[in-house]
Amino acid sequence: MYIKKFLEWIGLKERLDSIIHKAPYVSEGEIWWASIGENVGAELSGKSEYFSRPVIIFRKLAHGFYLVIPTTTKIKSGTWYVKFREKDIEVCACLHQLRSIDYRRLHRRLGELEHVDFEQIRVGFRNLYH
Repeated sequence: MYIKKFLEWIGLKERLDSIIHKAPYVSEGEIWWASIGENVGAELSGKSEYFSRPVIIFRKLAHGFYLVIPTTTKIKSGTWYVKFREKDIEVCACLHQLRSIDYRRLHRRLGELEHVDFEQIRVGFRNLYH
């Protein structure tokens, strides 16, 4: 049985909130490690001491504020998921887990989606939410 680490997440969240630095240069279609937290029920949680997982920068909403799509290497099917390959690893973008985050949650840039993969995710998003 997995024990949730809500108190540890709250501590990290407080530290992230207190960070003062410039927002990194981020482009739509990039993949970043982001602290998405210890979440409830079927919501995707992060891993490691940073409660992080790779996310796709789907849209820049404002300076330092982004709409992101979490990813998983657990391959799933259905309209909520879009499969793609990143560095020879099959990955799923979890469209139903879309969320907005502040730049202070971003840790490290992992790479950038191929144009065709990012377009496939956009189409999946439009089909799911239109």
